[in-house]
Amino acid sequence: MTASEVEGYMLQLRNEEQAQQLRRFFKTAPGEYGYGDMFLGLKVPQTRMVAKAAGNDVSIDEAINLLASPWHEVRLCGLMLMCRRFERLATIRLEHDESATCERDTIVQRYLDHADRVNNWDLVDLSAPQIVGRWLMLPSFINDKQAILDTLAMSGNLWQQRISMVCVLEPLRRGDPLWCLRYAEMHLAHPHDLMHKAVGWMLREMGKHVSTDLLRSFLDQHLPQMSRTTLRYAIERLPDDERQRWLKRPIK
Repeated sequence: MTASEVEGYMLQLRNEEQAQQLRRFFKTAPGEYGYGDMFLGLKVPQTRMVAKAAGNDVSIDEAINLLASPWHEVRLCGLMLMCRRFERLATIRLEHDESATCERDTIVQRYLDHADRVNNWDLVDLSAPQIVGRWLMLPSFINDKQAILDTLAMSGNLWQQRISMVCVLEPLRRGDPLWCLRYAEMHLAHPHDLMHKAVGWMLREMGKHVSTDLLRSFLDQHLPQMSRTTLRYAIERLPDDERQRWLKRPIK
């Protein structure tokens, strides 16, 4: 199945009323972060259904071709297909398989090569933990994973920076906080609200999956540099009385 066939099928499902709502929700007006993005009006379960139906019939090359589409949902479908392929290569049985390792590295590299097409927060949040985050915790022939993430974090591109932050979700779920600590510190002073939310979200997940005390220690150390949004996201799962104490402390 080719990318054009998948896109053609999705075009038949378009819903203009829903598309108008999505354009407002994803901030596509001039000056907003999603300016110029185009929507078919498909709900996520519909796109997921298309990806599931296409399954193994779509190659990685064709999934990458879907990322070239101007339609948001078509790019989302391409990312879903890449995530499904990566998941099949990341099973315990294939974790140390050389061929699977090589293909995982290829998927990550091609994902990053086309990161400019992963250009809204939902596209990042669906794909970065499943592809980059899983890759961080698996054997690889690529030696310096940190250098790759640092390049994303310092790119000056909002979506690449969000990839570097949100991808740490998978290591956190496996009990590793080091990636989160590094990129939370790097992005604390970021000017955009979407990064404030991403940093706070990952800090909250660190408290959930790794250590609440580690979260408290990070807050104690970095609170003066932290936005109110980041703080609110980070403390969301703490007891109410403790949340109120954190909120009363002075921050920027």
